Amino acid sequence: MSAQAENTPDQEVKTLTASKQEEKSFFPFYNKTVQDETADFREKTRGVIPDVEIPFYAAYVSEINRLKKEKNAVILAHNYMPPEIFHGVADIIGDSLQLAVEASKTEADIIIQCGVHFMAETSKVINPQKTVLLPDLQAGCSLASSITGADVRLLKQKYPGLPVITYVNTSADVKAESDICCTSSNAADIVRSFDSEKVILIPDKLLAQNVAEETGKKIVTWAGTCMVHDQFTAEELNKYREENPDVVILAHPECAPEVVKAADFTGSTSKIDAYVREKQPASVVLITECSMASNIQVNNPNVNFVKPCTLCPHMKRITLPKILETLQKGSNEITILEEVAEKARAAVQKMLDFQVNA
Repeated sequence: MSAQAENTPDQEVKTLTASKQEEKSFFPFYNKTVQDETADFREKTRGVIPDVEIPFYAAYVSEINRLKKEKNAVILAHNYMPPEIFHGVADIIGDSLQLAVEASKTEADIIIQCGVHFMAETSKVINPQKTVLLPDLQAGCSLASSITGADVRLLKQKYPGLPVITYVNTSADVKAESDICCTSSNAADIVRSFDSEKVILIPDKLLAQNVAEETGKKIVTWAGTCMVHDQFTAEELNKYREENPDVVILAHPECAPEVVKAADFTGSTSKIDAYVREKQPASVVLITECSMASNIQVNNPNVNFVKPCTLCPHMKRITLPKILETLQKGSNEITILEEVAEKARAAVQKMLDFQVNA
């Protein structure tokens, strides 16, 4: 029996050195040039990102912004992205509706979607000829995973003739079975636009309950919820008021109806942002994903943010190193079957047209 070959110490050193060199060629480094290029980023996020973390983030910010220009790429970042992405490399920021609208306008060759999988699919549906990349293909969504196109087809069989309104937080397969898509910011208006007194609004049951109360319509829904917004309770909001009687509570409509009733204002992330910017409350608590507060805080330094740190684990899969790797390699491309994309495009386009004409 022959002895198994073993690496000599010298070979092991060479292998380790090669590995380290490969690693060093991939990761950017913080130097005087990077420091100068990212001065605005450092100043903008002062007080939001700890000083000790800035050199690490800034090195990535510099290299990502350089590569974007080189490759004619644009980065779309949802309001739930962490500050280093939101304020460091994003070209377009906003809620799901804003990102969908802007994705339809971009002239970039490559779209880097800093959000979750359904958002990247929406960008691809709208831009079939463009390359859409998602830094982490595992960045999913509890709502999107709660329902399939087959489920929608069964609902349509059970409730024939009812309009099917699908929340944008769904897969392309689900959108393809829909009459029109909606977001949290326009769901109530789209429901009102149908003459039918009864509609299907899926898959977020809490959003549907809030829309039903707002519109007076009868709504058939699905048992999906957002794993972030489903955690909040009215008792929690009441506790915030007890501890700080002057606090203004702003909630997302994916929260339960009793939470919405306990809040001072309810709206999409873009509407929450606008509320803080225009009203400038002395103290505010955002009943939504935690990073939203940090992102708004940058532009509202006089507002005190009470932060219930409820994080979306899927959103947090998107990081600067992953964005850089995606840009460098062109990896994690989003593809959709054309027959599915065509049907989904019709539903998304109706939503976009509705928004323009609203």
